[in-house]
Amino acid sequence: PASSGGGGGGLTAKDALGNDVTSKGWLATHQPGDHSLTQGLKGDPTYLVVTTENKIENYGINAVCTHLGCVVPWNVPEQKFKCPCHGSQYNAQGRVVRGPAPLSLALAHAEIDADDKVVFTPWTETDFRTGLDPWWK
Repeated sequence: PASSGGGGGGLTAKDALGNDVTSKGWLATHQPGDHSLTQGLKGDPTYLVVTTENKIENYGINAVCTHLGCVVPWNVPEQKFKCPCHGSQYNAQGRVVRGPAPLSLALAHAEIDADDKVVFTPWTETDFRTGLDPWWK
């Protein structure tokens, strides 16, 4: 099936225990403004973002730093991503705001399917944060 990463190109987000992430379940335990990790495309750690309207944002943010590949944690007090390895920083949407990282964090589409599961699909169009083609294509 497409939700297991088959021919449809979509992949159901997984929580820390490997369970499928559902919109209802996620929103019951994550507050507006939350940025928390799931397993995304290619098994990469990917943040799901809860909007101020208490909905899951329509994109996921890949947590792999574009400098040397460290996993970048969300810094709650500062409301940005800060890499512990060499200090790169990214805004709440994953756009690089301080190097040495050369590029913004990769994006994936996050959609809710008919079974309420969160499904990631590849982001291939223009990066809304930079106006450029995505470097991760």
